[in-house]
Amino acid sequence: MALRCGIVGLPNVGKSTLFNALTESQNAEASNYPFCTIDPNVGTIIVPDPKVDKLVSLYNPKKIVPGTISFVDIAGLVKGASKGEGLGNQFLSHIREVEAIIHIVRCFSDENIIHVNNKIDPKEDIEIIETELILKDLDVIEKRLEKIEKSVRIGDKKFIRETELLHALKDHFAKGRLAHYFVMELAQEDKDILADVHLLTDKPIIYVANVGENEVGGNEYTKVVEEIAKKEEAKFLILSVKIESEIETMEEKIEFLKDLGLSESGLNRLVRESYALLGLITFYTAGEKEVHAWTIDRGLKAPQAAGKIHTDFEKGFIRAEVIKYDDLIRLGSEAAVKEKGLMKVEGKDYIVEDGDIVFFRFNV
Repeated sequence: MALRCGIVGLPNVGKSTLFNALTESQNAEASNYPFCTIDPNVGTIIVPDPKVDKLVSLYNPKKIVPGTISFVDIAGLVKGASKGEGLGNQFLSHIREVEAIIHIVRCFSDENIIHVNNKIDPKEDIEIIETELILKDLDVIEKRLEKIEKSVRIGDKKFIRETELLHALKDHFAKGRLAHYFVMELAQEDKDILADVHLLTDKPIIYVANVGENEVGGNEYTKVVEEIAKKEEAKFLILSVKIESEIETMEEKIEFLKDLGLSESGLNRLVRESYALLGLITFYTAGEKEVHAWTIDRGLKAPQAAGKIHTDFEKGFIRAEVIKYDDLIRLGSEAAVKEKGLMKVEGKDYIVEDGDIVFFRFNV
């Protein structure tokens, strides 16, 4: 499953530096001028997962396969991007290819780092990015309405409903809100209709306030971003990209974080929040040969989850033998869990839960 989060924002807000820190690499060039990144950098990283560590200590497997997520460093957008300014059309197409958006907002002052608009104003910065995304989606909607006009005239019910939804969405955009908050309130049938339109703004968002080294607790700018996130019911994080990029190379990383009053790095929090933002959960297969973390959409039933391992598992699904992670850790072994009668046998309608350790029985 190609799970991709796009890192977006104005030029010089810390996108490429964050990407480098996330991927512990220097793949993304970071410089003090706009449009430094043109082709998007993509990095796949391991999702921090204490459950995997615990399972490894219990099973001592020969192989470990953790969960992963990809981050895409997308070039800085500017006002007019929807009309092609700053190679905007090219950059916007990169956003279309990701499942979620990490919106980096500059919340620090530094005269040595140019701001594209020559002032620090998080509210305006967010509005510029989101307005350009909305304008591009409006353009897509207008083209789509033209395309389906003939089908609507001859009374095709599917396209009549799509037209109604697209006009309602245009009214929603007039309030300056992203499509995601319109779509999330719809019935599944209507969501499926709009999914085919491939809207840029129908993606969940994390707002990340990038602060100075001495402001990890927040400042006047982060309060502005936090209020916007609350209004949009979006996730919000404060981190210092500069600190995060420095501690990734430190041997005394944990001690340094403690000195800052932090229990873990901001990057770990960002990775976990990104994973949750995509509506994902993890189930595990575990044994002496391998401990494997499997990423699936929340709400998936056992046969479909089995299909993530191999299509034959789904085709020939018989049952799922499920152990809850907490029971396994508390009792210390599979044998103890079975002895207590806590291993459950589940059928085709079982919805796999986060943390389940599953053994699938199948016959093909």
